[in-house]
Amino acid sequence: MHTQNIIIQVQKTFSALDCTGGGVIIKKRGQTILEEYFGVHGQQKKAKKVGPHTLFHLASVRKTYVGFAVAYAIYHNYIASIDDRLSDYLGHTSIFGSVTIRHLVTHTHGLRWQNEKIMKEFIAGSNWAYRDVNVDILAQVIFNTTGKTIAEIVNEEVFQALSFTETNWFGEKIENLIEVDHKNHPFWYESEVCDGSKMNMYSSLSELASWGQVLLDKGQVNGKQVIPIEIIQLLTTIQSQNSKPKHLPTNGVFWFVQPQVIEGVTELSPLLPEGSFQLLGYTSVALLVIPTENIVAVRGFNSFGSPQGFDYIQDIHEFGSMVYQSIR
Repeated sequence: MHTQNIIIQVQKTFSALDCTGGGVIIKKRGQTILEEYFGVHGQQKKAKKVGPHTLFHLASVRKTYVGFAVAYAIYHNYIASIDDRLSDYLGHTSIFGSVTIRHLVTHTHGLRWQNEKIMKEFIAGSNWAYRDVNVDILAQVIFNTTGKTIAEIVNEEVFQALSFTETNWFGEKIENLIEVDHKNHPFWYESEVCDGSKMNMYSSLSELASWGQVLLDKGQVNGKQVIPIEIIQLLTTIQSQNSKPKHLPTNGVFWFVQPQVIEGVTELSPLLPEGSFQLLGYTSVALLVIPTENIVAVRGFNSFGSPQGFDYIQDIHEFGSMVYQSIR
C-alpha cells in the first residue's frame, strides 16, 4: 500500500485551496490504515492544531444525513413511495407539477430559488441541476409526514445508535469547530437553525469515516444490524430515472453513484469501479466509499469555495484515483 501518495495528493489540494487546516482518513476492510492531520483551525496566531477531534464543516456532504431522513421516511411508510409527487404532501401547488421525491433526491427536479420564490427551471426528469431548494422542500415533506425534523430523525436513528458525539448541526460556535475561510463568498451563510435543513453541519473526520463504514457494511456494526439494510440500499444504489440524459450524473439518494457504463463527467473518478459512491462539499470535504475494494476514504479542509483556476472536478477525480490505485 502506498499511503504516502495519498498524503501528497491531499496536501497538494490543501495548498491549492490556500486553507489553514486539513486531514485525511482511509479505511480498508474496516481498519484505519491512514489518518493524518495538518495545519491549524484558523488564521489567529495561537490557533489550535487540527486533530482527531477537529470538527469540519460538511457543506453538501451533510446530504448523506438528509438523505438518510428521506430513506427513513420511505422505509417506515411515512412516504408511501419515492415516486410520490410533492403535491401529495405539500398541496397542489402548480409549480410542483409532476415533481416527485425521486426527482428531488437525484437533482432532476427542475426547481430553483429566485427572489425568495420557487421557480421552474426545466421539466422534471429532463435535465440535471444542483440546487439546494430540494433540501428545503424535503425538510418540509419530512416534517409533515413524520412530525419530526431531519435533525431529530438523524439524532435518534443514527447518532444515538452509533454513539456519535462529534457530528451534528451547530447554531453557535464551540471550541472544536474549525474556522471556515469563506472569503466573503456569496454562497456562505451561518444559521442558528438546527433542524437539519441548513448548511451548518460539522463532523470529525473519524466519525464521517465511521459513517462511511456503516454504509459499506450495509448497516451492520460488530455483526449487529443497527441501520436497516433497506435504508442503506435505497441511499447508495442508483435512483436516477432512465429518462435522464445518460451523460448527466447518476445519483442514489443524493449520493453520486458509479454506473455500469460511464458517460459524461461526474464527481467520481472514471477509474473507480461500478457501485462506488461519493459526496463532495463546497469546503472540498469528501466521503468516498468503494465497496468492491472495501475502502472508505475521507478528506477535510476549511476553505469554502475554490480559488480562481482550481478545477474541483479534476481534483476530486485525482483523489479518488489515488486512493483506488494506492490501496486496492
